[in-house]
This record gives sequence, C-alpha cells and structure tokens, in this order.
Amino acid sequence: MESDLFRSKLSVLVVDDDVVDAKALRRAFRRRNIDFPLLFEEDGIEALKRLRGTDDKVRPARPFLVLLDINMPRMNGLEFLKELRADPELKKTVVFMLTTSRAEDDKAAAYAQNVAGYIVKSDVGEHFDKLIGLLNCYNDLVRFP
Repeated sequence: MESDLFRSKLSVLVVDDDVVDAKALRRAFRRRNIDFPLLFEEDGIEALKRLRGTDDKVRPARPFLVLLDINMPRMNGLEFLKELRADPELKKTVVFMLTTSRAEDDKAAAYAQNVAGYIVKSDVGEHFDKLIGLLNCYNDLVRFP
C-alpha cells in the first residue's frame, strides 16, 4: 500500500476575478485545516501564462487542479478551457468549473471540454465548506500519475 509520506499535496489554481470569493476560499481552506498550496489568477490569460511558465510566477506543483470561473474579463473560463485542451502539455489538466452560471449552455460547453465537474457557487454555500470537503476527499482518494 502506498504510504502517505510519499504522496504530494494537491495544488489548486483558482482562476476567478471575484476578490471576495478568493478570500472566502482561502478562509475555508484555513478553517478546515487543509493546507493545499493555493494560487490565484484573475483571468484566463494570466492563468495560461502561469501554467505554461511564461511569466515570472511560480507554476503549480504537480499534482494540481484548476477551479475555474466562467465570467471573467479578457478571457473567460470557457475560452480558457478551449485553449487549455488544445495545449499538448496541459490538455489533461483536471478542471472543476466553479461559477455563478446555472445556464445549461455553459454547463454543456464545459462538459464538452471534459471538466471534472460543474459547481455552482450558490450550491456550495457562501463559505465554500462543501467544496473544500469535496477537494479534500478528491485528494485523499484519487491517485494521480
């Protein structure tokens, strides 16, 4: 059986321009004593630069996943997802949509780009506790290459 000593912590890149939600996510991780490395970007363009290592910011350590909002300036979440899936090095990135959009078209477009899940912010609550629990279970149960 694999020892927990040899397992890496899951890194999380949050791509969302809502500063209040970003602060709430940080608080939720602290409140649940989950110390995943958290990185934040405000739009898809900056997130792609970080993931590709074309800026001066730290790339997320593997294993990592992306929490992605849809409604953002410059490059929205669906545009980001399309670009991500077209990139040979990044196309297998695990992405969860985390958005306010309940639109069926948005949900269908996200799943067409192979998201791991579509999560509506209001369904997880203002304190994000359900989401943090989901990510913690995901980290505990899923084995990454």
